[in-house]
Amino acid sequence: MHELRVVGVRVELPTNQPIVLLKEVDGDRFLPIWIGAVEATAIAYEQQGITPARPLTHDLIRDILQALGTALEAVEINEMRDTVYYAELVFEGDVRVSSRPSDAIALALRTGAPVRCTEELLAESGITMSEAADDEVEKFREFLDNVTPEDFAE
Repeated sequence: MHELRVVGVRVELPTNQPIVLLKEVDGDRFLPIWIGAVEATAIAYEQQGITPARPLTHDLIRDILQALGTALEAVEINEMRDTVYYAELVFEGDVRVSSRPSDAIALALRTGAPVRCTEELLAESGITMSEAADDEVEKFREFLDNVTPEDFAE
């Protein structure tokens, strides 16, 4: 498994489809995953340190885990079938719960759990960006600095 860090979310034009971009921690591959607007907002809120007046679903799940004394050990993005990504929430004792990657990433950000991906999936779906593409990544980071969660509202 390769550990990934969340670069951020953005909206792909002209489709207005949100994407979460992950980057290999010890490598140069990126994994883009198309996600829903609600999950994009949840990820953006957490990355920007925005605390809603009432807990969002991912905040609620984090709070339930804390109340039960259970820690999320990791999120593993482990498969893609028919262009759909699959992930698992990994708990103590190798207890696994199937999850959409977007929900798993939003929860991982809230709990500090690492996000991991199989080598097979990174080899199949990961993209390596050249130095010229580094400018695009920098533009993406600038976008993230200026985007607000309301930008994902439908």
